[in-house]
Amino acid sequence: MLSDLLSRIKGSIKTLFVSKPGAEKSSEPVPSAKTKKKRKRKKKKKPVDSGFSSGPSVVPSAPEKAKPAVAPSRPSIDWEDQELPAAAGLASKKQVGDWQVPMPDKREAEASYFQDFPLDKRILKAILDDLQFVKCSPIQKLALPIALEGRDLTGRAQTGTGKTAVFLIALIQAYLNSDVQRRPNQPFALVLAPTRELAIQIAKDAEALSIYTPLRIVAVYGGMDYERQRRLLGAGCDLVVATPGRLIDYLNQNVIDFSLLKFLVIDEADRMLDMGFIPDVKRIIGQTPRPSERQTMLFSATLSQDIMNLASRWMRPEPAILEIEPEHVVAEGIQETIYACTSREKLPLILWLLSNEDCGRVLIFRNRRCDVEELHNKLKRYGIASEMLSGDVDQKKRLRILEAFRQGTVKVIVATDVAGRGIHVDDITHVFNYDLPYEAEEYVHRIGRTARAGQQGRAISFAGEDCAFVIPEIETYIGRPLPITQPDEKMLVMPAPVNTEKYVSSTSDRHRDGFGGKRRSPRSARPQGARVRRSGPRR
Repeated sequence: MLSDLLSRIKGSIKTLFVSKPGAEKSSEPVPSAKTKKKRKRKKKKKPVDSGFSSGPSVVPSAPEKAKPAVAPSRPSIDWEDQELPAAAGLASKKQVGDWQVPMPDKREAEASYFQDFPLDKRILKAILDDLQFVKCSPIQKLALPIALEGRDLTGRAQTGTGKTAVFLIALIQAYLNSDVQRRPNQPFALVLAPTRELAIQIAKDAEALSIYTPLRIVAVYGGMDYERQRRLLGAGCDLVVATPGRLIDYLNQNVIDFSLLKFLVIDEADRMLDMGFIPDVKRIIGQTPRPSERQTMLFSATLSQDIMNLASRWMRPEPAILEIEPEHVVAEGIQETIYACTSREKLPLILWLLSNEDCGRVLIFRNRRCDVEELHNKLKRYGIASEMLSGDVDQKKRLRILEAFRQGTVKVIVATDVAGRGIHVDDITHVFNYDLPYEAEEYVHRIGRTARAGQQGRAISFAGEDCAFVIPEIETYIGRPLPITQPDEKMLVMPAPVNTEKYVSSTSDRHRDGFGGKRRSPRSARPQGARVRRSGPRR
C-alpha cells in the first residue's frame, strides 16, 4: 500500500514540477534522502489538549476554615521498585514493555452524563449551565468514577478526548470535600504541564469549572512577571498550575511549600520526558507527601516503559490504568484539500483562497519562526490583516493576540506548531498548512483546530516540492489517501499589492523583497514589472 501511495505521489509531483506549463523553478532545494531521514527521526511533539473551553478569569476567594494539623515530615523512601497491580473492574490486559496493562471494560461504565456522577451542585452548574456540556466523552465516562473514589490513575489519551476535564472535576470535588484551610504558600493541589500554553489553558479551564466555588487558582510559568506570580503564591492559593522550570525557581527560594499537598496531576508526561523535564519533575514531586498521602494522576499520549516506570514511582500500589483510543483520527467535520503546487505558487494561491473562501477565523501554519514572520509581512503587503505567533513573540503579546482571536477582532493568525498549541478556539473555520509538517501526527493535530464541537471546517494544505515527501506517511497514519488536486490557473494569478511600501523583515527577509527575490532599490514604490534605471555606468 505504501509503495502504491509513493508511486502516486511521485507521479503527481513529477507531472506538476516538470511538465506543468509556465511553472517556474523553485529557489528552494528538494530535501535529500539523508535530510528526510533525519527529519523523520526527530522526536514527535505531542499535542496539547483541553477538556473544556476557557472560562472566566476571576475566581472568588475562599472563606476561612479550621486549621488542620501540620503533616509529619516525609521520610526518605525509594518508590522505584513498586509494582503496578491490575486495577479492579478492568477486564483484558495489554503488554507494554515489562508491564501487563489492564484495559477498561466499557460495559462497566454505566454513567454517560455528568449529572449521573456524585458531583457538587456548584460544579454541575458550571458544567451544565455555563459550559453546556451534558454527555461525557469515553475517557470521562470511564475515568471519573475511579477519580472521584480517590484512586490514583494513569491514563493514555490523545488530544480531544476530554482528559483535562477528568482531573479538574475530580480535583475540585476533592477540594470541596476536604476541610483544608488555605494557607500562604501551601496549595491543596498541583498540576504540572510541559508548556506555558498548556498551563494557561488548564488554569482557564479550572476557573470555568470552579467559578461557583471558593477555589483560588494561580498559574506559574515563564515569560510573565516573576514578582507578581510570587506575590500570588504568597497570598495563598488552592491550586497551582505550573511548568517545571518556573516552579523549580520558586522552590529554590522557599516561596512554595508542598508539605500539605493532597492532589497531584502530571499532564502530558511523555512530552515532559521528550523535553528533558523529568529531573525537575522528580525534584518537585520529592517535595510532596508520600504517594499514600495524596491522590495522583498521570496522563500521557503513550504508555511506554519509561512512563510506566514513572507511574510506579509516583503512585500508590494499586492505580487504575486506562487506555483510550480516539474514535476518529481526523474529525468527521473536516473537509481536507491538498493542493500540489510549487513554492512560488503558494503566495498567490493563499491570497486567492483567503479572498474567495468563506473564511471566519483562520489559522495558517509554517514550520519555522522566520517563515512565519515572512508570510505575515507578505499578507500585510497584499491587504490581509494578520497576527503572528512564534517563539519570537513575547508572552504578553501572545496572550493579547490570542484574546483578540477569541473575540474576533483578529481573523488570521500565522503560527508555528509550538505556538499553535496554545490556541484553543472553537470557531476556527479554516486551517492552512502553508508548509506540510515533517511528522504525520502533527498534521492531524494541526487540522484538528477546526471543526470542533461538532462544527464543520476546512483544512487546506500546500504540497510543495520541499515537503511533499511526508504525504505517504500522513496517508499511512490516517489510514486513507489524501484528496490531492492541482489549483486552477486563475488561483495562481498574483494580485497587485495594496500596501506598496517595501518592508525589511528582521530575520529571513532582511535582504529580500516581498516575493523572496533579491532586494530592489529602496523603499520608494515601483509598479510591478517596471525596469530599474541605473544611475551609474555598467560594470
